[in-house]
This record gives sequence, C-alpha cells and structure tokens, in this order.
Amino acid sequence: MAKIVTETRKASFKWSTIRVWLTRTRYFILGKEADTGLLFRLFIYLLLIDTAYIYLNPIIYMLTTMVKNSADLIDPSVTWVPHQIFTGTLSDAFNKLHYPKWFSISLLLALSVSILQTLSCAVAGYAFARLDFPFKKILFACLLLTFVVPQQVLILPNLILAGQIGLIKTYIPIILPALFGHGLKGALFVVIYRQFFSTQPKELEEAARIDGAGVFRVFVRVMLPLAKPAILVVFLFSFVWTWNDYYLPTMYLIGVKDVPLSMGLAQIATQLSAQTAESGQSIFDEPLKMAGSFLIIMPPLLLYLFTQRWFVESVERTGLVE
Repeated sequence: MAKIVTETRKASFKWSTIRVWLTRTRYFILGKEADTGLLFRLFIYLLLIDTAYIYLNPIIYMLTTMVKNSADLIDPSVTWVPHQIFTGTLSDAFNKLHYPKWFSISLLLALSVSILQTLSCAVAGYAFARLDFPFKKILFACLLLTFVVPQQVLILPNLILAGQIGLIKTYIPIILPALFGHGLKGALFVVIYRQFFSTQPKELEEAARIDGAGVFRVFVRVMLPLAKPAILVVFLFSFVWTWNDYYLPTMYLIGVKDVPLSMGLAQIATQLSAQTAESGQSIFDEPLKMAGSFLIIMPPLLLYLFTQRWFVESVERTGLVE
C-alpha cells in the first residue's frame, strides 16, 4: 500500500513539474499579455526590419552603384557588392557640383531660413496659443488655409512682385518670407509652436506678471526657454526642407551661375541628357547621378545622425505625433 502511495506521489510530482514547464513555455512564447510574448516580439522585429529595408534600400543601392567601376557596371552578376571600390565617379560628381562653393551657398541659405523661421514662428505660435487679440480665430483659420493652397498657385504673383522690386536672381525672396513666419512650411511650424505653448501651465505666466514682466519679457524669459523641444523640431524640419528645396531656387535664381546643390543636381542631369543626345548614353551616367545625390543628402543625414536622439524626444514632447 505504501509503495502505491509513493508511486502516486511521484506521478503527481512529475505531472505538476510538466504543468509548470508547459506554463512557462506558453508564457515565454505567447506571453502573459498579448504584447510580451516571443511571437509578438518576432512579429514586431520582422515589421521593423521590413520597414527599415524599404527606406534603406535606395540609399544602399545609391552607395553601391556610385563606387562601381566599368567592369562591375557591365557585369550582370554584380548587383550589390562591387569587386573593387572605384571613387572616380564620386570625384567627378564633386567637381561638377562645385561642391565647396555650392555647399556653402546651400548651407548659408538653409541656416538663414531655418534660424529666421525658428524665431518668427515661435512668436506667432505663442501669440495664437496665449494672447487674446481681435480676429484671432479667423487669422488662425487663414493660417490653416495655407496648407490647402499649393505653392505653385502663389508663385506667379510672387515672381511679378520680386521682378518689380529687383529681387530676381537673388536669394532675398527665399530668405525674406522666413523673417515673418512664412516661407517653406511656415504655417506648420506655427502650429507646432502653438501646440507646445498651449500645453504649458498658466501659473508660469501669472507668476512672471506678478513680478512685473510684460508680454515680451514673459515670452523671452519664461516661455521660450521651455520651448527647446519645439525649437529643435522646427529648426531641423526647416533646415532639411530648405536644403532639399528645388522649386523656389529654380523660380528665383534663373540664370545664376552659383546655385544651391539642389539645383546643381538638376544641372548635372541636363548635361548628361545633352551628352546622351550627342554621343549616346554612357554607363557612368547613372552612377554619376547617384554620386551627386549622395553628396547632397550626406549633410542632412549627418545632422540627423548626431541629433536623432533629441529629435525623437522633442517630437514626442511637442505633441506632433498626436
């Protein structure tokens, strides 16, 4: 009888051990909650890898194409990894873009516009968020309306005005609107600042006004230092969009010899098209375009590489993802 009881206890112990092991295995694979299991994590990682590949694939193709030599370009078996690194195409694109000079023009233009938009849009955003003034809702509705109106609709009267005051073939028509909170995507930046300032506690302003601070001092000494996340987001967006902008420089800088890099790439494409019409297409035409594109996107990529941590945190804190 004792032997039977002992065997029963052993069987019960083995079964409880198996149950514990099965439970742990189920929790490990499926998780105690839907978003903690191994299957869910594998699905998320697979989704992230696929998304990253979609965005990185053009850049990887660009890098591998621009460093191929003539033998790799005509070899159908060479797709991603060239047999030899060839920098001649990159050097040719560097010279055709007049990179030191045109890079300086693009940098100064992007910095000027981004700094002016960062400051002027902050003033407008604070006014819409905190101040009461006549026709406030109507003016904000007009601001939102600028999202609907395409830039191409307004370019003709702007060109006529710029021609009448002698600003064609200068950078002033591109920089000047940023001084007044306008320019490329200026309305979006005002909305970002308004969203951020609207979330700040009113007690901060009330305490400053008790100490005798006026509206301007409250904005400069209290609210603007708190707006570092919004400032970073607006500055980076404005810098990158101005750097990549091709439309406005093409409209205002017709016939100008020294142009931003965005126009330089278009000039390379035009030269290659003319050469193709005269002497036929060269195998280095596509690598040359890829090298030029790489030289143009490299500065914004480096900028984001060093600021991506603060940029992501700032986007979350400004409420832009809402």
